[in-house]
Order: sequence, then C-alpha cells, then structure tokens
Amino acid sequence: MKKLLDDLEKVLKKHKNIIRNPEREKLIQAAIDNREAYTTANGALSTWTPPESTGRSPKDTVIVKRPESEESIDWTSPNCIPISEETFDMAWEDAMQILMEKEQLYLSERSLGADSSYTMSVLTLGDKALSILFTYNMFRPNPPDIKNSIFADRPFTLIVLPYNKLNPKRYVGRIRKLPNGQTSNMLVAMDFDRRLGLIIGSAYGGSVKKLMFTVMNYMLPIEGILPLHCSANEGPNGNTALLLGLSGTGKTSLSTDPSRALLGDDEHSWSDNGIANFEFGCYAKLIDLRQDKEPEIYNAMLHNDDYLKHGALFENTMMYPNGKFDFFDDRLTPNSRGSYPLSFLSNIKTPPIGDHPKTILFLTADANGILPPVSKLTPEQAMLWFLMGYTSKLAGTETGIVDPVSTFSRFFGEPFMPRNPDEYANLLGEKLEKHGTQVYLVNTGWSGGPYGIGKRMDINLTRRLVDAALNGEFENVEYQEDEIFHLHVPVECKGVPAEVLWPRNTWDDKDAFDERAKKLAQDFSNHYDKAYGGKLDPKIAKVCPGK
Repeated sequence: MKKLLDDLEKVLKKHKNIIRNPEREKLIQAAIDNREAYTTANGALSTWTPPESTGRSPKDTVIVKRPESEESIDWTSPNCIPISEETFDMAWEDAMQILMEKEQLYLSERSLGADSSYTMSVLTLGDKALSILFTYNMFRPNPPDIKNSIFADRPFTLIVLPYNKLNPKRYVGRIRKLPNGQTSNMLVAMDFDRRLGLIIGSAYGGSVKKLMFTVMNYMLPIEGILPLHCSANEGPNGNTALLLGLSGTGKTSLSTDPSRALLGDDEHSWSDNGIANFEFGCYAKLIDLRQDKEPEIYNAMLHNDDYLKHGALFENTMMYPNGKFDFFDDRLTPNSRGSYPLSFLSNIKTPPIGDHPKTILFLTADANGILPPVSKLTPEQAMLWFLMGYTSKLAGTETGIVDPVSTFSRFFGEPFMPRNPDEYANLLGEKLEKHGTQVYLVNTGWSGGPYGIGKRMDINLTRRLVDAALNGEFENVEYQEDEIFHLHVPVECKGVPAEVLWPRNTWDDKDAFDERAKKLAQDFSNHYDKAYGGKLDPKIAKVCPGK
C-alpha cells in the first residue's frame, strides 16, 4: 500500500497545476470553460457522455481479492468480480502516469456519513472539473470533528479518469473479455483493504457514487452498523421511517411527503445512534419527469437561473438548442440523471440524522396482482423479505400482453452489498429486536389481476396505507393470515375499501388467482433454495413463500 500512496504523493507534489478544494462557483465556471458541460435555460449544467457511460458497467466493476478480506466477501454473487492485487497495482501505475500528463487536475476532500462518529473521508482526484463538482453535490463537507470518527485513520482515496482508457493489450487475461474477443478498456475497481478506488473509462456519475457507497456498505458492518439502500424521512413527532424498494416501486414518490422531512432518498446507515444519511445530495432519474408528479425533483433541477449558484447537473437528458429539456425523449438513454444538493429540496431534515426507525416499509411492485397492498411482517419475515428484495419486471411480448417476471435483488440493492448476505440480514434482525421497529410490506403493483388484466394500485390508496403504517394505525387491528405467503393482512384501514386489502377479493377469476399465487410462491422458494439453501438460520426458511 505504501508504494501506491507514495506514487500518488509524487503526483500531488510534482504536478504543477492542481486545484485543491476549489469554491463551488469556480468549479462550475471551470466545467463550462473546459466545455465539460453547458449551461441550460434555467442555469443548471448539462453534460452528455459516450454511449458506454450512460449507466453503470457492472461487468467492469471489480474488487481486489486479497487474503485479508476474501472470506467476508460473497464471491458467489455475480456482482463481486475479483481481480488480483497485481492487476490493480498495474492500473494504479497507469493512472498515475495519465494524471502527470494532464495539464490540469482537480481535487476534493469530502466525506460520507452525516453521523460524524463514523464519517469516512474521501480524497477524490481527477482531470475533470465535472467529476469533482459531482462529489460536491453528492459527498458531504468534512465535519469539524472528523478526527473523532472511527474511520479517522482510515480515509479513502479515489482516482477518477472518466474519458481515459486502459490499453487492452496490457490487460489481456486480467480484466473482462468482451464478446468480440477483445479486452475491455474500462475499469471501476475497489480495494477495500487498502482503501483505494480507480475509475478509468466510465463517465457515468453513478460510477463515482456507487463505488463509494459499496465501500461504505463493506466497511460499516464490521463496526456493527447496518447500511441500507433506502429513503428516510421524519414526521413532526420525530418518528423516523425507512422505505426500501427497487426501481419502479415508488420509493422516491412515497418518501417525498410534505408532512415529513426528508433525510435522503438513497443510502443510509443504522447505528447505535440512530439513522444517518450517507450523502449530501440526490442523484435522481429524470426520464418522464413531470412537475405535477415529482415537484421536488423538478424544482430542484430547475429552481435557479444563476448558473454560478446552481450547480445542479443534468446527465444525458435531451436538451434543445434553446437550453430547454424534453424529459420524455429517451433516445440518448432511459437512464438520464440529475444530481443536486439536498438543500435544493423544500422539506429536508438538517442535519440528515434521525432516531431509530419506528417503521420500515419494504416496497414491491407485484405485477402478478397477488400480494396484498399492505401486510405486517414478523422479524423473521422481515429478514427474509430483506434477503429476497422482490419486485416484478415486465417482459414485453408481441401480443401486447406482458407476463411479469419475478426479480430478486437482496437488500433492495444487491450490486452494492458485497459482504456475505447473512451479515446484513442478522444485523437487521438484531436491530429490529432491540428497537421494536415495525416492518410492513407495501405492494404498489397491480390489483384485480396481473398486468394486462388488473390495474396499478391507485397512488392515493397507497399513500393512505403508508400513512396508516407510519401513524401506528395497524398496531391494534385484527389481521388475517395468508397461508401461502405467510403474510399478516389487516382486515381494515380507514379510507380504504376492505375488499381491496385481501387481493383475492379483487379478482373475478378466483381459480386463476390461486394458480398464479402458487406459481409466484414457487418462484420465491426456488430463488431461496438457489441463493441461500442451507446457509441461513432455518427459522428464515420457514417463513419463505412456497415452503
């Protein structure tokens, strides 16, 4: 490790033009002057990346496999791709040479984690002002008492070279082989033990964000802190709630509540102190953005016409010559994104920390129309559904009828949770027991039949159920048990028709419901056996659907 850091120190000392921790306005101006981004009609910045950088590149995202940590990483996961220490060191050496050849470098010293007792300092060095501006949007200023953090002597160093490429011939047999037989020229690499990161060839902002969050998701459980891919908000009475869900389940919409202050919308940690947001900003999907549907995101991206005070960044969004956007045009990518500080939102908790959560909501968009709109989970069920991370994806057909495909992403963020799965699940179980947190499963998907026959749950109905869960209305009501899915379904909720709460009632063809319910339960059982069979506490297997 010493050699790699010595090589970096040489760059920091010998390079003649490194701008260190520039003021935000100067960073914005540099991005414009360098033509890394253009100003929009409303004063934000807009940038466009090469096609290979419109999203994460999971197959180029790798982890250094070293004796110190290999037993704690789940190498059976397709998201934990190993590379050797020697390969990482080669890439680091190449990165140092690239940095020395650049006329201008930019450096930021920020941190992750709103709770300063375990915030992690991150030094980011790169050749693009825009990369550093992204860290200003997403990473936090270092707190005054960072020296008291448990990670004070374990900072992280990240090198970002988004528009440079590795020499494929130098890395044959060491990194990914492409379908055409050639070697990839992109690398997003993490060395957890030496706390070093490299991004070469990826201009997608999410590569920076998710690399660092993966690092935190690895480091925190060692300290007994549970990382969670979730939204968090706080009610007027101080009750904190967490909302976990994959894309398309309504996590952002449901967590943005005018009556509840937002802590954050993506990554949080649960320690003995309570809940804390990882980040300083948001990195929101912008495709199909409408002011009436997502007013907070819309206004955050478009709220200020002074570009030097703005700094919100549009990434791969269709923009016309007049500087205005078409959020419904996905020709560039359906994954257009926007980054902005949390302070651009109207109702946020400052600082973004809260008490231990009173309520946790697992969101799923079940396109089968089988799961209840709300159900209460026991601690064992909560651990199971946390491990399963279920939702549905819709696979298109020529007939126009779409058959839902069951999708499982453990912890509702599997690609970014590198440790062995039982560590995260056991931490959740321990904290639920210690703090008496109530967990509910909320289905924001279909009712009255599967996709193509039934209808999507009305958002106002879902909001009423969410409010009831957060307000404690389900704590003293009668429940009916679903014997196939082992779920406990409330028999009533004020403002919601009773028949809607039990999904079988909403189907015209009851036999078809029963048949599809058994099929979905079998999907759960098959996935559990494949992913976890024999590896976890038997009490978790007992509450798995289909068992």
